Amino acid sequence: MFFVDFFAYILFQLLQFYKYAVIIYVIISMLVSFNIINTNNKIISIIMDFLFRLIEPLLRAIRKVIPSFGAIDISPVILIILIEAFQYIITKYGF
Repeated sequence: MFFVDFFAYILFQLLQFYKYAVIIYVIISMLVSFNIINTNNKIISIIMDFLFRLIEPLLRAIRKVIPSFGAIDISPVILIILIEAFQYIITKYGF
């Protein structure tokens, strides 16, 4: 029972990290698109590349399922809702 609880806790924390990474990715993407931060900055470039490789595959899969709303991309919101749902299942049922 201990290992199941420990595994559920680790999975919950990984999902929490991923949720924060999605939020940071969206914020940095918005700042780049409004020319507030420059992608020529080496640190920003490294962070954006890391987050792109981490998050974009799931966002791409969601974009295939969800119809396009023009310039508005709601795939990060859908991803965060899915992460929250998995976290609820983990806490409610203990995995």
